[in-house]
Amino acid sequence: MIVDCAIYRHGHRTEGPEDLSDALDEARAAGGFVWIGLHEPSEREFDFVTREFGLHPLAIEDALKAHQRPKLEVYDDSLFLVLKPVSYEPEGDTVSTGEIMIFIGDCFVVTVRHGEGSPLADVRHRLEKEPEMLDKGPTAVMYAVSDAVVDRYLEVATELQTDLDELEAEVFQPETGGSRNTASRIYAFKRQVLTFRRATGPLTVPMTRLAGVGQFGGDVPFVHDKARPFFRDVNDHLARVNESVDGLDRLVSDILSAHLAQMSVRQNDDMRKISAWAAMAAVPTMIAGIYGMNFDHMPELHWVWSYPAVILVMAALEMVLYRLFKRRGWL
Repeated sequence: MIVDCAIYRHGHRTEGPEDLSDALDEARAAGGFVWIGLHEPSEREFDFVTREFGLHPLAIEDALKAHQRPKLEVYDDSLFLVLKPVSYEPEGDTVSTGEIMIFIGDCFVVTVRHGEGSPLADVRHRLEKEPEMLDKGPTAVMYAVSDAVVDRYLEVATELQTDLDELEAEVFQPETGGSRNTASRIYAFKRQVLTFRRATGPLTVPMTRLAGVGQFGGDVPFVHDKARPFFRDVNDHLARVNESVDGLDRLVSDILSAHLAQMSVRQNDDMRKISAWAAMAAVPTMIAGIYGMNFDHMPELHWVWSYPAVILVMAALEMVLYRLFKRRGWL
């Protein structure tokens, strides 16, 4: 559905006519641009918009189907940018992603949002308070939306780092070293980091192109020349996010390895204790087994002090074995 539609002249908002074609002509005549916001439009609704603005069929297909990687596509009469906003739920330790598609042309902006997260109303209101920024045209909208999405990446990275610190403290507890479910929690956390990486990693190339830096930098149509420093700022923030994601991924892998190593060491300690107690139990079992054999002629079989002597020998051997295993750390 169409969430909002407005015409911006010299950085100030004016309500546009209901007919999109009239809105586009009015924006061109006034030297402004029209911004239409859509949320999960149906094929019929979006077809109406695309006919008026002449959007490319391939971009239309991507916008309707969603589930796209972040990318930047340049067409003859429009520019198409895909962003994946991210939200994090601390209670469930889950990272969820949505999608925002941005079409910009010479005097129009069409934003298509999929998912419940990252509504663009706040971005629109913030931009409307900065007429100097809005006066730069559709590029200002693309920058503001990209900046909001990447800033949210920074917040999510900080939240993930906090949860990872708690998980690390749990793994390296001196008493328990983590519970039985710790390994599954670590693996689930790693999957969330992977989801986060799929949103942030592919966005590097589009932001580099828009910023005009690196091997992918260059002139991008429909992008205001004075907007490049702003996109460079977004690109710098994105680089920080990707560094954080790489650090989170390496650290969670190290934590998982450390947890598995601790479990292995703990099992070895348990096996040594079991072996030590089994060895201690074998000594009296062996002696009792020998004297339990039904032979008539055995040494000291009819001696009065045979039973106490055997018990004392068993106790002495058990004490020697106990002190030996204790000294070696087996008990």
